[in-house]
Amino acid sequence: MKHRILVLGAGYAGAYVAGTLARRLSAEDTEFTVVNAEPDFVQRLRLHQLAAGQKIEAPKLADVFAGTGIRLRPARVTAVDPERQVVAVADADGGGELGYDTLVYALGSHVADHGVPGVAEHAFDVAGRPAALRLRERLDRLGRRGERGSVVVVGDGLTGIETATEIAESRPGLSVTLVARGELAARLSAGARHHLREACDRLGITVREHAGVEAVDEARVLCADGTALASDATVWTAGFAVSPIAATGGLEVTEDGRIVVDRTMRSVSHPNVYAVGDSVHAVGDNGLPLPMSCASAGYTGMQATAAIVARLTGRKIPNTKLEYLANHISLGRRDGILQMVDGEARAKPKYVGGRKAARIKSAILRTSLWATSHPTFGLPKRKRRLAAANASVENRVAA
Repeated sequence: MKHRILVLGAGYAGAYVAGTLARRLSAEDTEFTVVNAEPDFVQRLRLHQLAAGQKIEAPKLADVFAGTGIRLRPARVTAVDPERQVVAVADADGGGELGYDTLVYALGSHVADHGVPGVAEHAFDVAGRPAALRLRERLDRLGRRGERGSVVVVGDGLTGIETATEIAESRPGLSVTLVARGELAARLSAGARHHLREACDRLGITVREHAGVEAVDEARVLCADGTALASDATVWTAGFAVSPIAATGGLEVTEDGRIVVDRTMRSVSHPNVYAVGDSVHAVGDNGLPLPMSCASAGYTGMQATAAIVARLTGRKIPNTKLEYLANHISLGRRDGILQMVDGEARAKPKYVGGRKAARIKSAILRTSLWATSHPTFGLPKRKRRLAAANASVENRVAA
């Protein structure tokens, strides 16, 4: 009986892990299935561009995995049962259950409303492709009205900054306000913060600092100081959260729901489950939890892949790098910020800004898309057979 590897999610982390495992492990004794809610690969790092009205490539996952031996199951994951080693999915035909011997959990994250009233009912976000398209449709309607509509972006993290600047540049007829709970982009260096303020001034973005948001209505944002900001489209970018599926299924998770793993990305409660990307609570080489980011998805994906291959083929498990080096922020299409960080994840004094930073960010995005669209490029052609003991009992009796 073949060893069944099931990957949940085909974002940056999941697609990489699935393609790499399929190339490195022999199909003679291993089978691979990827479950993803959408049939396309979503460039999440560019969803703010999609919302602003730009055309963003979305390769078909069937094409991405063509020739790899990976079975693609377009479906939504509804539950995980690590005791029975099955995953429940829902699709147009009603869904069902998928069994596994090794599970890779890569379901990513979604926008976090933090319990603020009105966010779920009235706010837009760019955490997923359907959400970004809904925002795009709303912005299109505002543009067709022929008047200066107002857009309020709540949250001054990287997503909020990129969304506000992208909308302001792509749709100059709209009035854009960026709301920050504290000082704008406080985690950046002084020079980078100054560059960002100049970019906001150039793009006509109004910045509201030290403004906590207490509620969102259909046409306004209510701040803690009593101020009401008129808003024809409120974009909520104040953080991300993970699905409760892992916690509900009985996996050990942190307070925020991310899966607790060892250094190899293996669940500490269920050894045949690995977690990567935004879904995992991984401690980096600096002793700090890795942030939810594309870079973290890459590092955790590489470590999980190396560990799975080594364990199943009876080899020594290598430790790959788990580090966070920089923040790459686009400020529209012709400006950006590259902020390096130190070993404590604090901003270094120097930064790169302007067109050079924009070109670096663009190159990173192109490379990420190409690498995801060619998941087996450059990997060894010789596929490894599973060790006899591992093939039959490794993960089924690991507990």
